Parts: sequence; structure tokens; C-alpha cells
Amino acid sequence: PIYYQSFYQHGVDEKRRIQIPSKWRPPEGDVQLTLILWPKGAQQEACLLVLTPELFSSMVAKITALPFSDPNAEALRRVLGRKSDRVTLDKGGRICIPEYMAKAVGIENEAVLVGLLDRFEIWNPQRYEAAFAIDQQISVEAIKAI
Repeated sequence: PIYYQSFYQHGVDEKRRIQIPSKWRPPEGDVQLTLILWPKGAQQEACLLVLTPELFSSMVAKITALPFSDPNAEALRRVLGRKSDRVTLDKGGRICIPEYMAKAVGIENEAVLVGLLDRFEIWNPQRYEAAFAIDQQISVEAIKAI
């Protein structure tokens, strides 16, 4: 299995392509990853959550199992449908961030990739530093869960 660990800062080219670390890339080619505009704290679109096909399928299965008559489930389907997109890893190990997503999370010339073990996030460097400061405060208590 691939585990997404560590922290990387990469440049973003004029076509909004960003390099995915080689140890994070699946061995098979033409893999589609799902990008979701993801909230953090009060920011509705703080970063991009990146899911493998397996994780995205698992998420979709959970969401589609919710009743159609549940207004919260319908809102969740609508929001995730609108705020997600699939991207393909190219032969150079890059993905192209859709323009509306890059604008929403403030990614321009540089981005930070942060491993979350089973998935990863892509951040604007300044937004990530602010979020990480909060994470560090919470982490002392969170570590007790393991």
C-alpha cells in the first residue's frame, strides 16, 4: 500500500500542474485521483483533499447509502458533486489542478502537499502555516487517542 507521509513544497507551473512525490504515486499508470474542495475551521474551501480511487469509491458508497429523502444527505451529495473533480496523473507524475479549484484555495505559484497517511491535501503555503499552527495546539490531546 501507499502511505502518504511527510510534507512537500512544490512549484506550480503556468498550466497549474504540480508534481506528486514519487513515493506517493501508484505503480500503475493513468490513475485518476479525486480532488475535493475541503473545509478547515471557518474556511469553506481551505485546501484540496486528494483521494485515491478506492477511498473515493468508499466515500461514494457511504453517501449513496443515505436515504434520498434526507435533506442533509441531498445537500451533501450536491456539495460534494459540485466541489469535486477527477484528475489524471500524467507520465511525469503531475496533476493539473482545475482553475476554479486553484482560485478557491489560493494556489498560484507554489503549493504544499501534506500527507494524511491514507490520503493527502494540497494547500496554499500561507494557509497551511495558519492551519498547522492550530493543528499543533490540538495534537497534544489528539495523540492520546492512539
